[in-house]
Amino acid sequence: MSVSSAASSDDHSPLISPRFIYRVTAVAVSLAVLTVGISGAGRWFGQSLAQAGHTASTQTTDIFIGRDHLRLPANVIRFENQRVTGVAERTDLYVTWPALEGYTNENRQLFNDVDHPENLIFLQISQSTMSRDMSGRLEPIYSHLFDGAPTEGPGGLARHAMKKNSGYGDEVMFTAENAGKAPYAVRCILPQSAALSTSADCQRDIHAGGDLVVLYRFSSQLLPQWQAIDKAILDFVSAKLVIAP
Repeated sequence: MSVSSAASSDDHSPLISPRFIYRVTAVAVSLAVLTVGISGAGRWFGQSLAQAGHTASTQTTDIFIGRDHLRLPANVIRFENQRVTGVAERTDLYVTWPALEGYTNENRQLFNDVDHPENLIFLQISQSTMSRDMSGRLEPIYSHLFDGAPTEGPGGLARHAMKKNSGYGDEVMFTAENAGKAPYAVRCILPQSAALSTSADCQRDIHAGGDLVVLYRFSSQLLPQWQAIDKAILDFVSAKLVIAP
């Protein structure tokens, strides 16, 4: 073949071969699929981080503790492994205050805002192991551990310091007469400032159902609302009890 023929042949050859086009297309498709995959995984992972173990599902969960039967929506149950129907030793719940609602997409900020612990109340429901709740233990036990005369507390409560060698030395107890019921009592570890408050500053336990004890925790910023909280928690748990026919 002459030089001119070879040059002519080269002039008519495609600048990009079909094989090259196929390879480039295959790489482009692979990158597109990878990008979509990463994007989808990112959205899923981002949503998981935002939910942080929460669920907005209101699917009913039947939990049997001792001789009591609780019917709860999944979004008030704090831990994923407890969102199953069956027999349990306890169940841990969290609800907004004052609405007493579980986690939803609309109120999720309340569950994730550590700067406002007064937004949530935490509950732990288990079978009672003592015949007296905190109010019932006030006179026979706690009153003997008070250190000195009470001082004025928030919302009409009396504040009692605890004896240093009592095992409750870092705590204070707030008490009040309770309209013909057993006296109100709650134990707290008070923060040095409101900015350091947590959702577990104060704790109180009450009896509910046939044989349940409800331990609930809340921010000390909510102490002025102690009457409303106590009634609301008891009403909330009572409404979730299934009474056998």
